[in-house]
Amino acid sequence: MIRRKEDMVSEIRERMREGTGEVEIVHIFKKNELKGKARLCARLILKKDCSIGFHTHENEEEIFYIISGKGFMEENGKTFEVNAGDAILTGDGAGHSIGNKYDEPLEVLAVILLYS
Repeated sequence: MIRRKEDMVSEIRERMREGTGEVEIVHIFKKNELKGKARLCARLILKKDCSIGFHTHENEEEIFYIISGKGFMEENGKTFEVNAGDAILTGDGAGHSIGNKYDEPLEVLAVILLYS
């Protein structure tokens, strides 16, 4: 299956997971199109001063791949900068948040895989 960019569904979430500002979610494939054990395959776009609040991943794991821009990530009490080309894996009960305090938008490929 090929999904053209212009055919992807986009939505805006305000204060996603109690974060700040807006997050644009561009659904590359919808959950019902994924036959494997996954519930999200999307591009996330965070403009300056926007974030996704801290949340945990029980019985699943989330992969973030930084497509462009830079931002900050909190994972289990530690905060660090992330840049284009970085990849993050959070799961098995661990938690994380991600945000952007820079002028350039932060674009992230996000995939959530289910354990069962």
